[in-house]
Amino acid sequence: MSEPAERARKLDAVDELAGKRAEFVLDDVVYLDGNSLGALPAVVPGRVEDVVRRQWGELRIRSWEESGWWTAPERIGDRIAPLVGAAPGQIVVGDSTSVNVFKAVVGAVRMAGEGRDELLVDATTFPTDGYIAESAARMTGCTLRPVAPADVPGALGDRTAAVLLNHVDYRTGRLHDLPGLTAAVRTAGAVAVWDLCHSAGALPVGLDEHGVDLAVGCTYKYLNGGPGSPAYLYVRREVQDRFDSPLPGWNSHAEPFGMRSDFEPAPGALRGRVGTPDILSMLALEAALDVWDGVSVEAVRAKSLALTDFFLECVAAYVPEGRVECLTPVAHGERGSQIALRCDDAGDVMKRLIERGVVGDFRAPDALRFGFTPLYVGFADVERAARVLAQTLA
Repeated sequence: MSEPAERARKLDAVDELAGKRAEFVLDDVVYLDGNSLGALPAVVPGRVEDVVRRQWGELRIRSWEESGWWTAPERIGDRIAPLVGAAPGQIVVGDSTSVNVFKAVVGAVRMAGEGRDELLVDATTFPTDGYIAESAARMTGCTLRPVAPADVPGALGDRTAAVLLNHVDYRTGRLHDLPGLTAAVRTAGAVAVWDLCHSAGALPVGLDEHGVDLAVGCTYKYLNGGPGSPAYLYVRREVQDRFDSPLPGWNSHAEPFGMRSDFEPAPGALRGRVGTPDILSMLALEAALDVWDGVSVEAVRAKSLALTDFFLECVAAYVPEGRVECLTPVAHGERGSQIALRCDDAGDVMKRLIERGVVGDFRAPDALRFGFTPLYVGFADVERAARVLAQTLA
């Protein structure tokens, strides 16, 4: 047994989260793509069958009340809340991440008030966030300025209305300074909107602690909610009465069954709802969140850093020098839960890795991405992935 393999065996033996792996449906493949789609929690199929056969099949319309369908968006939001450092009553689940980004950005500009007509957006953002920011800017009469996250403090001014930022860069895995950037944005009198898609469920976020006003995130990555599972919107309690959603719907009305022609927003974060909840996917997500019972985000973060550290060590030990270049910062404070490696033939390399039982993904033009989900990825998986990578590159 090689020295890295022996180290992996010892690390797995003392891993406090190792038992969580049995709560997922997994096979012999090394699955390092949970940063795109999380693995299936074993409890989900049975729960979904109950939703379909009993709640929908037998109770039918009665399930809106008797099965708790109507309150699912806020109930499930409260289950996500501790994973992103939020108190209850500030998160609603529903719609896609893209739709929630739109709600949050337009809502942020409206909260900023008169005289502020500039919108800053993370220049390295996931494309959809950029598209929506551009549309939101046109709709609100704002000028859009793409700015690298590190340069945001120097770009803020009296005209800045809102700033849309990614907590973790989707391509490189770089972790941005949420506390520092949020403080700078608030000091400038603007509103910060954070996209948590690549951080929620992988590391502490601290929304309440750091005074974030608005945040959005998906649930199909580290939260394992399933393909297309509904996203969520966080509205800090102190600004809820000022949040003016650009998508008012009957579900966000103070009297949803009053069928009034005039709109009166619901109290609190409920005004972030829009239309009828996506019940099947939403309740699959609720079941998936059971895997977090008894798990602290701090323990997840500690293992995430240990896994990514070990992966980099194994790559250095196995892969010929100069064959790949790490795009992800080495410093713990600047790293999410993925490692991105640059190599010229990355697309072909990833195809061959998948054929050999190591699943990551490729991002054009030259990045291999490996996501490390601490709830089900072990150190032996990491060692095997690095070893197969070296064999593939050879």
